[in-house]
Amino acid sequence: MKKNELSFEAAMKRLEEIADELEKENVSLDASLKLYEEGVTLVRYCKDVLDGAQRKVNMLTFNTDGEPEEKAFEALSESDGGAI
Repeated sequence: MKKNELSFEAAMKRLEEIADELEKENVSLDASLKLYEEGVTLVRYCKDVLDGAQRKVNMLTFNTDGEPEEKAFEALSESDGGAI
């Protein structure tokens, strides 16, 4: 399955499988390195997906007039010193 056809959930499941496989004592060094490389690729993919999701998240807040307004999640976390 190609990376762009992979869901976030499927990538996470595959990462769990890789971790389980690497914990086994009977995995050769060559196989371990291939699994590690696949895992690194999946971690980067998952990070990209999460970064994209974070950019899409809007927080509903209230302005000084008490009216609801949407603010970008990043703008909120930056304006309050990074606290969420």
